[in-house]
Amino acid sequence: MEGQPNGARFIDIVSDSTGETAEKVVRAAMLQFPGAPVQIRLHTRVRSQAGVRAVLQQSANDGALVLFTVVSPELREFIHHSSYELKVEAVDLIGSLISKIGSFLDASPINLPSAMLPLSDEYFRRIEAVEFAVKSDDGREPRNFKKADLILVGVSRTSKTPLSTLLAQRGLKVANYPIVLGVEPPPEIEEAPQDRCVGLTIALEQLVQIRRARLKQLGMPVDTNYGLRDHVQEELDFASAIFKKHPNWPVIDVTGRAIEETAVIILETLRERDRNKAAFASSGGFSIV
Repeated sequence: MEGQPNGARFIDIVSDSTGETAEKVVRAAMLQFPGAPVQIRLHTRVRSQAGVRAVLQQSANDGALVLFTVVSPELREFIHHSSYELKVEAVDLIGSLISKIGSFLDASPINLPSAMLPLSDEYFRRIEAVEFAVKSDDGREPRNFKKADLILVGVSRTSKTPLSTLLAQRGLKVANYPIVLGVEPPPEIEEAPQDRCVGLTIALEQLVQIRRARLKQLGMPVDTNYGLRDHVQEELDFASAIFKKHPNWPVIDVTGRAIEETAVIILETLRERDRNKAAFASSGGFSIV
């Protein structure tokens, strides 16, 4: 049996740890195939030959593509052998990279899954950032705006929360604030570092569709103000007026973009701003012409 009745295909990710690295790589690659009917199945902490064999057998039955991040050389070899035997297409995402780095450094890898390694300062920094994002979601803790590495500002359904979560997983303390028609941003945003504020906007038609889908999901009528085109346009116009009052805020259009793509744009925008600030400081505070 290949794929599903609706034509969707499976990509199985096999990892001896959390699978986070492999999943990010796959989802980044899938951005090049918008709308492709693919279902990603994540198999984590697979550390035995029996566990690997069970996954590969299911992959063979479903005609799935297998991508794996396994650090044990013996288990990697078993995956290669078994996938050949079962006629499963399998891609080793980390084995060859470990080998290349080992050769480059003239060193031997310890071959331990990341989940079994000692917890690092980076790990705790990310946990702290995720907790900060949860507490600072939807403008709940305005006092956190001053502490944030990044403040996302936009009308409802411009992906503020998922973006906050994704960026927090990279170690950034992110707060977000929902623009409400007729309500000016709180003073805490004005007092926060303005070069850490980012506006989010979206095309009218897509926002209307997203909101109406959300209303249906909640069992509410789609003709409430939240989903009415004229009302949504007023909200977007109001948000645009706020952004114009804050020319230092970069404004990013999330229309038709996956949150991963938007996150990359935000990070690049912040890096570019930091580089410009560093160049300005190194020039003694004078613009370089």
